[in-house]
Amino acid sequence: MNLSPGARAYVGLTIAIVVCAAVGASGFGLVVGDWTGTAVAAGTAAVGVGAGWVFFYRGASASLERARIEGAAEGVADLVLIAVALYEAAVFPLTPGGVRGAEQEARRTTAYHLSAHDGLPCTVRVSAADALEVLDKGSDLERARAAVTALSIAVYECRDGLAPVRRGRRCL
Repeated sequence: MNLSPGARAYVGLTIAIVVCAAVGASGFGLVVGDWTGTAVAAGTAAVGVGAGWVFFYRGASASLERARIEGAAEGVADLVLIAVALYEAAVFPLTPGGVRGAEQEARRTTAYHLSAHDGLPCTVRVSAADALEVLDKGSDLERARAAVTALSIAVYECRDGLAPVRRGRRCL
């Protein structure tokens, strides 16, 4: 069986704690009772601690997987916000003629690629599509800023856990 280094460390720690609990319980059983009490106390402690660690690991690994998925969605949502903001800066530069057409096209392509990521929450994806639509027209700065602001609010809601992350389901 191939275990990851983290899983190997967890198994080793579990075995060490079970052995320590069994030795401690056997010492307690020897002081309180006889050899039978020692065996019963050691066995009970080993089974109880071992079972507790196994059940804890299942819950902890599920929590870690959920955090990994939601953390990835938050990270991609932040990247989408940055990419759309950079595209906005290319569409409406502070200096007239300050951005070449190739740079604007590259920023547009990057924003579209990140906005189409599968792990992106639906609210962020819809807000990004609205912002990109307004930016593609490139005529109304106030409307573009409002759309990017709506996107940033959707990203913050995603970060606060208000936007559900649906793995394997399409955003409709």
